[in-house]
Amino acid sequence: MTTVLLITGRPGVGKTTVIRRVAEALGRERLGGFYTEEVREHGRRRSFRAVTFDGWTRSIADVDHPGPERVSRYGVDVAAIDALVERSLAAPADAEVFLIDEVGKMECHSAAFVSAMRRLLDSSIPLVITVAERGGGFIGEVRGLRGAELWTVTRGNRDALPRRVLEWLGR
Repeated sequence: MTTVLLITGRPGVGKTTVIRRVAEALGRERLGGFYTEEVREHGRRRSFRAVTFDGWTRSIADVDHPGPERVSRYGVDVAAIDALVERSLAAPADAEVFLIDEVGKMECHSAAFVSAMRRLLDSSIPLVITVAERGGGFIGEVRGLRGAELWTVTRGNRDALPRRVLEWLGR
C-alpha cells in the first residue's frame, strides 16, 4: 500500500480546507504536521502563517519581512519555517499520520524543511501532503515521487475529498 497521498490544485481551490477537515475528523492526537493560512488586512493578503495541530502558530512569510528569500511580494522567514519543522515535522513516536500543507516555494527556502520532508517520505508513516501545482527542485521531486498517489482538487470535488482522504487512510 502506498503511504503518500499528494493533493494539488490551483491556488485558492480548497487544498488547505481539505487538510483541515481531515484533521478535524481524525482529532488532534497522534497527528503530525501543519496547515497554512492567509492573513488578510483590508481585504488584501498580507502574509501566511503556519498552524500546527496542537495550536502553535508562526508567520512564515509577510510583505514586510526583510531578507533575500522572497516569493512574489512576500519575504520568507526561513527561521520561522525552521522552527515549524522542529515543532511539527520531527516524527514523534506516536504519530499515526502526517498532514502537511504544503510543499511550496516558501517552505522550500528552508533546508531543514526539505531534509525533514525527505526523512518523512522515506518512512512508513502515512502522509497526506498538499503540493504546489507547479515548481521545480524539491516541489518537482515530491510531485514525481514514485508510488505516491496524486489527486487534484477542483471546485467540483473539494467537498467530497475529505471523506475520500479518510477512506484512503483507512479511517
